[in-house]
Amino acid sequence: MAGIPLPLQGVRIIDMTIVWAGPFATVLLGDMGAELIRVDSLQYPDVNTRGQPIVLAASLVGGGGGSYPNKDPGPRPWNRSSQFNQTGRHKKSFTVDLLRPKGREIFFRLVQQSDILIENNASDVIENLNITYDVLSKVNPQLIMISLPAFGRTGPYKHFKAYGANMEAVIGHTFLRTYPDSDPTSTTGVYLADAAGGASAAFAVLAALYRRTKTGKGQYIEMSQSENVTHCLSQAFMDYSMNGRVQGSLGNRDPARAPQGVYPSAGDDMWITISCGSDEEFEALCRLMDKPALIGDSRFADSLSRYQHQDELDPIIATWTADKDHYQLFHRLQQAGVTAGPVLKVSEVFDDPHLVSRSFWEVVEHPEAGAHVNPGPIIEMTKTPLHIRARPPLLGEHNEYVYKEVLGYSETEYQQLVEEDFIGDTYIVARQHQAATERARGSS
Repeated sequence: MAGIPLPLQGVRIIDMTIVWAGPFATVLLGDMGAELIRVDSLQYPDVNTRGQPIVLAASLVGGGGGSYPNKDPGPRPWNRSSQFNQTGRHKKSFTVDLLRPKGREIFFRLVQQSDILIENNASDVIENLNITYDVLSKVNPQLIMISLPAFGRTGPYKHFKAYGANMEAVIGHTFLRTYPDSDPTSTTGVYLADAAGGASAAFAVLAALYRRTKTGKGQYIEMSQSENVTHCLSQAFMDYSMNGRVQGSLGNRDPARAPQGVYPSAGDDMWITISCGSDEEFEALCRLMDKPALIGDSRFADSLSRYQHQDELDPIIATWTADKDHYQLFHRLQQAGVTAGPVLKVSEVFDDPHLVSRSFWEVVEHPEAGAHVNPGPIIEMTKTPLHIRARPPLLGEHNEYVYKEVLGYSETEYQQLVEEDFIGDTYIVARQHQAATERARGSS
């Protein structure tokens, strides 16, 4: 089925995204065939996305080197960063300096040739660059632009900068993820807001694109990432709205199912989840544990009784699971009708038979980062199969394509832009650092 046009083939997107939420949105659209042109700058390294242009040896100690293959940043760490490469597929990188008048002229030419612009910078970034939708829509009235500010572009929090973990704290998610015997300071970030924001942004863009096919007009989309992720907690908010009840921390438990928890299994730091939502499930669990007496125990006679006596049930279950393989036990429990699942480490996820059988993992070869297994597209389409078609780009790798083919610059004009440091493949600060290092070596 090679050569079949993909759903978004012919749609050009300007990618001005950072960190994870915005880059994930563009990945989803790129998987479906959109052309993604990422705006990079030699003058202002995007440390939140491509990482630091100069990596000190001290920062690689412990887990600090985990962002690079074999914990080695190499001479061009911005091309080896896993943070960028995990959301860099299908993108083309071109470099420009938007703070110079000529850079704005170049950017406006790209806007004229594009369908969509996606950005998730802090609100003041786009305003300070004077490339808001009011400005860009005059350049291209059909342009669709979406911004993903943390808290929206209006209101008291407008200028607050935030990562996913910060947004989750503001909307109450962090508080709900604590354990009953701990407080929110003990939680680690899960960054749910990022992936959720990226998916919702892609959906919003497709809706606007569909409307444009009907009207011929572009539009501006604002999506507050914190408001978006609030919907993940709809039960807690509705409980308060209807009952005036503030949900506290549940740990690994459920408001209605019992027993429910995460229990130790054989091996170092191995675990399994078990959850019973009916008398039948609990009875099946008791029979598997070879503890039929628990079925007739008044403490566990019904759902309410079991819920009230979970502290007594948990150690019984934990003792039974402790010497059993979590994968094998998961299958035994499922076959008996008991809800269960293994808690997988990342290394186990790569070998998970379900994901492997679905060919979810795909190997991506990169000239500087090497060949590595990546998560593939998350959407299956029968008529237009989706796969990873292109690796993440090197910094400025597609300058010639963008400047000459898309924007129509001549070879002479192109070389002039190279001399003026609009075009290149190395951050200026890294170039200066390398020159200083060489001078120091020469003087010694």
